[in-house]
Amino acid sequence: MPNISSGSEFLLLAFADTRELQLLHFVLFLGIYLAALLGNGLILSAVACNHRLHTPMYFFLLNLALLDLGCISTTLPKAMANSLWNTRAISYQGCAAQVLFFVFFFGSEFSLLTIMAYDRYIAICKPLHYGSLVGSRACAQMAAAAWGSGFLNAVLHTATTFSLPLCQGNAVDQFFCEIPHILKLSCSDAYLREVRALVFTVSLFFGCFVFIVLSYVQIFRAVLRMPSEQGRHKAFPTCLPHLTVVSLFVSTAIFAYLKPPSISYPSLDLVVALLYSVVPPALNPLIYSMRNQEVKDAVRKLFQYMLLKHQ
Repeated sequence: MPNISSGSEFLLLAFADTRELQLLHFVLFLGIYLAALLGNGLILSAVACNHRLHTPMYFFLLNLALLDLGCISTTLPKAMANSLWNTRAISYQGCAAQVLFFVFFFGSEFSLLTIMAYDRYIAICKPLHYGSLVGSRACAQMAAAAWGSGFLNAVLHTATTFSLPLCQGNAVDQFFCEIPHILKLSCSDAYLREVRALVFTVSLFFGCFVFIVLSYVQIFRAVLRMPSEQGRHKAFPTCLPHLTVVSLFVSTAIFAYLKPPSISYPSLDLVVALLYSVVPPALNPLIYSMRNQEVKDAVRKLFQYMLLKHQ
């Protein structure tokens, strides 16, 4: 079979065969997408407009909301369009763009979650040094490092993946262009180059995960040593949303990429991909707003301001 060229197209996995189910999927995903846009948009507006939230923790939360918007906007609109127009096609360039942006936003988000763990560690374990270690300049540099590392990682994987000769057809067994499923289309042994890049990324992912775990071990030890119960109640709410987001992010990603090949089949892969690419960006704003009183107050004030403005 001839190689897939840049003028060709890929065929994505369809959610359903019948027209009624396709339209149902479109409506469902449209609801999820609008909820993600609204939730993350409110977080962005609340942090930007409320001066009380101009702190390192909320600066990183603002960056997280931006990454969540980018991540879900990379995959879901194309899936909705395919369901609406009853097609599976995505262009070669569109597929490469999906891989680039998804790996970029996904990788940057985990780097940012690692930085947020460091922020919580310094705030609770070394509060006297917080201003000097996590100042505005340091925050900007750390955020830039998260975005920059994600972009370089994405360029590496996209360039490596799409430089491989793809000669096993053009049907991608996923609802968006995902590297492992594209590698299945590559010629024998050619995919080993990308596997080496994936091993490097997994090693970095594991290093960040270990850093987060060690940070929270130190945080919990410091919190449990606090003599005041009021101090413990004040410290835990600032950590629980981040810990919940990390747990959701890591558990779905690990199951998606490290599950045994023996339990890999299209319907399960589809559900798992939805869990780690769609659910976290939609739920993260809810997790932070439900567990953080300052965010809830800022969102409430934002709604009040909007209502007064339109009266």
